[in-house]
This record gives sequence, structure tokens and C-alpha cells, in this order.
Amino acid sequence: MRSVTALSLPMLAPVQEQEKEDELVERLRDGDRRAVEVAYVAHHAAIRGFARRLVGDDASAEDIVHEAFVALPRAIRRFRGEGSLRSFLIGVAVNHSRRHVRSAMRRRRATDRLAEREELAPRTVDATDELARRRLAGALQSALDQLPIDQRVVFVLCEVEQRTSIEVGAIVGAPEGTVRTRLFHAKRKLRELLEDHR
Repeated sequence: MRSVTALSLPMLAPVQEQEKEDELVERLRDGDRRAVEVAYVAHHAAIRGFARRLVGDDASAEDIVHEAFVALPRAIRRFRGEGSLRSFLIGVAVNHSRRHVRSAMRRRRATDRLAEREELAPRTVDATDELARRRLAGALQSALDQLPIDQRVVFVLCEVEQRTSIEVGAIVGAPEGTVRTRLFHAKRKLRELLEDHR
């Protein structure tokens, strides 16, 4: 027979995690520089992954992460505790991503123009498969480039990161219905653009 203490231990972990996060948020609000480092270590990978999927470029993704964490001491004042600190940080990253999205779009267009001018060397079957995969990935990234930033952000958060529309609404500061509408239009536009690519 299991003891009452053993049964209640699994319930303590989420409570302790929330207490740690609440304490970290308070330290951030108090201007504790070490708290920014702790938040960075805990959330860097997730924010970078989101930014990489959003802009399709490692250097720009790292810039977005840097800007989000530099802005964190000021931005934390807006955090109301309605979601997780990680979701809040993704929202901060969204706010700092607009310039990088435009820049990444320009770079990809230039690269696409260059690739169109170059002739492809003879390739083996495996290289052809890899080339087809890269072309499809490039086509998807180019299609994403043509979406308005609000639709693009919602698509990446909902479809790529598999977040719920409620969570995405909290991140982007929009009602759930607006998130679903943006996602619907993003998917429709992507289907049209990728159909044209075939």
C-alpha cells in the first residue's frame, strides 16, 4: 500500500515549478541581473527555436533572442502571470522579429535569384532527393515570407510548435477567434502558394 505522502509527491513538482517561476519573475521585476541570466538559461533554446522557424535564418534568430532578453527587464512589467514566462518571452521575441523577417525575406529573394541563374550539375539519385527536399523547404519558407507577419507568427506557433489557439492568443495578445482566423487565412494562402510552386 502506498503512503499518502508518496501519492502527493507528483503533485508537488508542478507547484514547486510555478513557485520557482513566480520567484524568478519577481527577481526580474526587481531588476536582478542574475535573474535575466537564469531566464536565458531556462528559455533560450525554446525562444531560439521559435525565432529560427519564424525567420528561417540562424543569425537572425540569434539576434531576435538577444533582443528579447535585452528587452526583458523592461518588458517584464507587462507580464500579468496569465501564461508562462516562456510564452511571455515568445511574445517579446515576436515584437522584435518584424525587422528580421523583412531582412530574411530580402536575403532569400536574392539567393533564389542567384540559384535560378546557376545551372545544376549532374547529380546522383540521392542528391536529387536531397535537392527536392531542399527545394520544398525553400518553397515553404518563400511562401511564409509572403504572409503578413501576424499570420506568419500564428502559423509557426500553432502548426510548427503545436501550441493551442488559447496559448497563442495569450502570446500575441489577441482573442482566440482572431488567432483561428489568422491561422485559417495563413493555411489557405500557403496552400495557394505551394500549389503554384508544383
